[in-house]
Amino acid sequence: MTHDHDLVLRPTAAQTEAALNPPPGRNGGDLVVETLAGLGATTVFGLPGQHALGMFDALRRSDLRYIGLRVENNAGFAADAYGRVTGEAAPLLLSTGPGALTSLAALQEARAASAPVLAISSQVPTAGLGGGRHGYLHELPDQAASFRGVVKSVHTVRTQSQIPSAIAEAWTSALTVPHGPVWVEIPQDVLLAETPIPVVTGGDTFPEELPPRPELTAVAADLLTRAERPAIIAGGGVVRADASKKLRQLAERLQTPVVTTFGGKGAFPWTHPLSLQSWLEDRHTTDFLEDADVLLVVGSGLGELSSNYHTFKPRGRVIQIEADLGKLESNHPALGIHADARLALQALLETVGERTDPAAPERVRAVLDKVRERIASQELTLEQDVLAAVRGALPPGAPSFWDMTILAYWAWSAFDAKAPNTMHSAQGAGGLGYGFPAALGAAAADPTHPVLAVSGDGGALYSIAELATARQYDLNVTWLIVDDGGYGILREYMTDAFGEPTATELTRPDYVALAESFGVPGVRTSPQALEADLAKALVTPGPSVVVLPAVLRMFAPTHLD
Repeated sequence: MTHDHDLVLRPTAAQTEAALNPPPGRNGGDLVVETLAGLGATTVFGLPGQHALGMFDALRRSDLRYIGLRVENNAGFAADAYGRVTGEAAPLLLSTGPGALTSLAALQEARAASAPVLAISSQVPTAGLGGGRHGYLHELPDQAASFRGVVKSVHTVRTQSQIPSAIAEAWTSALTVPHGPVWVEIPQDVLLAETPIPVVTGGDTFPEELPPRPELTAVAADLLTRAERPAIIAGGGVVRADASKKLRQLAERLQTPVVTTFGGKGAFPWTHPLSLQSWLEDRHTTDFLEDADVLLVVGSGLGELSSNYHTFKPRGRVIQIEADLGKLESNHPALGIHADARLALQALLETVGERTDPAAPERVRAVLDKVRERIASQELTLEQDVLAAVRGALPPGAPSFWDMTILAYWAWSAFDAKAPNTMHSAQGAGGLGYGFPAALGAAAADPTHPVLAVSGDGGALYSIAELATARQYDLNVTWLIVDDGGYGILREYMTDAFGEPTATELTRPDYVALAESFGVPGVRTSPQALEADLAKALVTPGPSVVVLPAVLRMFAPTHLD
């Protein structure tokens, strides 16, 4: 009698032949790239270093496409975007010590945004592991400790036979909801030594699903069906779970207004009669959500940016669906449902009743009218015109990647993403320099759409070296640099707080001339010509730079009132 757990996959004749007669000249690095290919990877990002040369030498014997960036942190941002766009784990190959540590800010962003990144770093030789001070180049007492508080999981390899399983385990971790970055480190001597291990031919992994507990969704469905003034906050978890259609079905069945967080842009149609859009930094929206007797929060931890800087105080019953257990009820008491957004929304669709609320669209319009009146009273026509020009120039389906800059802060609240998973920013961790290298990663993932990157001049200098990467790989990215001569938002913050700014003004290059020195076409534009110049650059194949000299202002916050 054969039981299911007794079944094993038998190798094919070709696999048996490859196992018995592996090609000569392979090393531990070959086991890395073979495992990645077996798991389904097609593209890797990174930067070579002395200890990691075994991995990079193996790349030339593989079919993996390598995109090499000029700074490890930028390579991490590119991998982050690749993971966000494809939903696949994006391999990031790094070297020991300084190279590895330089990627930390990018991995923090990937963790905050639940982007699946598989970082594989070299380590000092095996004899140097264990915390001793042996004086190896790049040596750290405990390299993994630097990453343990940043990534989802850490995997240290000590022998070649551990490489396939460690990478497969890390891959599964990266793709298990909530997605996120993982860390694998392999000693230099393990990567360089010739290997007798057969060619890695398999590698299928099956991340576990995270369904909701049925008794909890039953209670949630009852609360929503009987609610008088329900509302929904849709976060990035809806986008990552590809659950926007299910969200729309649920909102329409319940006749419930929906606001999307900045990470959830595109999760709900911008112009839908039930759409409160993304005006979370507005007190009128906050008041509306506080007045809900039942508030459904899907795929959001209601953190600082999603709660109007923690001024949001719900008075009704909160239902929170969240895949990250640490975020469940972390800010507000709720009926907490630990689940993937797609599976939880499907369960609610199967159990909720229909509500009728013909006044719901009118209440939504009233809130949006108040928001528009507040913004209109601040004489911010330039900022709104610039954002409208960007929206008008961006083709349908084209993704955009936004750095931490004033125009991006406007976009969080006021930009119509048109579709889920098309607008991305660094608002997860809030570090500078994200926009351009992330756009390069997205262009590598999907060359069929042009990609827009948006930076201020301060953030642009973090990643200016990647103009060489854009040109080398001919990536279809248009980079909009809003040049205001400094760190614009910090200038505003300091002026508001202290009366004048300090350390915010920057000497900067001629960005057009600098771009052209890399062989990348550049143009200096104006607010009036922006839409036409940007549209032309976006439809022209290859990289380009559009520079907009302009001092933009932020709309007044409401959380300080």
